[in-house]
Amino acid sequence: MNVLLIGSGGREHALAWKLAASPLLTKLYAAPGNPGIAQEAECVGLDVEDHAAVVAFCREKAIGLVVVGPEAPLVAGLSDALRAAGVKVFGPSQAAAQLEGSKGFTKDLCARFGIPTGAYGRFRSADEAKTYARQQGAPIVVKADGLAAGKGVTVAMELDEALAAIDACFDGAFGGAGAEVVVEEFLDGEEASFFCLCDGKTALPFGSAQDHKRVGDGDTGPNTGGMGAYSPAPVMSAEMTERVMREIVEPTMRGMAEMGMPFSGVLFAGLMITRDGPKLIEYNVRFGDPECQVLMMRLKDDLLVLLEASADGQLGHVSARWRDDAALTVVMAANGYPGAVKKGTVIKGLDRIGSGGVEVFHAGTARKDGELVANGGRVLNVTATGKTVSDAQQRAYAAVDAIDWPGGFCRRDIGWRAVEREAEA
Repeated sequence: MNVLLIGSGGREHALAWKLAASPLLTKLYAAPGNPGIAQEAECVGLDVEDHAAVVAFCREKAIGLVVVGPEAPLVAGLSDALRAAGVKVFGPSQAAAQLEGSKGFTKDLCARFGIPTGAYGRFRSADEAKTYARQQGAPIVVKADGLAAGKGVTVAMELDEALAAIDACFDGAFGGAGAEVVVEEFLDGEEASFFCLCDGKTALPFGSAQDHKRVGDGDTGPNTGGMGAYSPAPVMSAEMTERVMREIVEPTMRGMAEMGMPFSGVLFAGLMITRDGPKLIEYNVRFGDPECQVLMMRLKDDLLVLLEASADGQLGHVSARWRDDAALTVVMAANGYPGAVKKGTVIKGLDRIGSGGVEVFHAGTARKDGELVANGGRVLNVTATGKTVSDAQQRAYAAVDAIDWPGGFCRRDIGWRAVEREAEA
């Protein structure tokens, strides 16, 4: 089967690496890809915003399945254009992608179908949002309603911070994504990322992970797109997984079908495990980044078979098996991230990293004058497996230390919650 993978980040490199291992794969194309993805696929200069061009490419290359990595093409309706042309695609419709494209849509869905989440308000004016925030008090959470590349969320511990975040949204800090703001209850507990493959009817549990959103050690500094992750998340016990499926995922699937927008693709639930049980923070409609990297390292089964089953409505006939080993990934980011970063700094030493349970997935990289250079904020995902999270952490940081890149940095405490648990056990 010929497959087209849409995207250029670390998530897509991990997907390409796993898809390339499938005996069913004939040829893998990636648009636009990156230097790491180019090791697994033929990268093509396809404008993914030009849906007609993507459809034409799929016809020309006899593409059997399109795998859409990032959220923006899904929210823009690429999967609808492909399906209308008879091209099989892994990813939700534009209507169903509202689960990520509009935080207000998701909160309203939760209210309508009794899905546990934090109390909230939706606002189109700064004054109304500020009044609500003052009434609720801090800590409180302010979110730009639309897509903001993981940066439109402020967890405000002080009221002044919340008011400033509201102003930032309405002043255009996140473009059109901030035209509406959701102000919601601060949830206390432990976060977890939980994934399901969906086909409109069936939701197949597809692993858990724990992300590290803050830029600095000890969960300090501003939120980012994610500085590292590990899998599985210890807080997602078999009992908790069953509760999440029953109380959150299954009502979502029923609700979306009832509203005429059945969900197909990967449903990524950002959860807070509170004293009262699991509550939904937000949904994403694609694999997490960097959570995808650790999931792909642990997945035993053929990813292509599973994604095709999702696209075909056949998930009820397959299962997903996982290696017992833990996996952990450390994001190496360009100095200055999540603010302004300098592109073009040279990265060396990747050839010194041994294989066998260690993979370096490229995110924001490029080739310039024959050298690998940084080309974004989050640049590399150094990923390792181990019998425990502690083992995986040690192997990942040993690989980080072998990389020669003065223009980058990383957190040094990825996996700290699980490491503490293992030390206490």
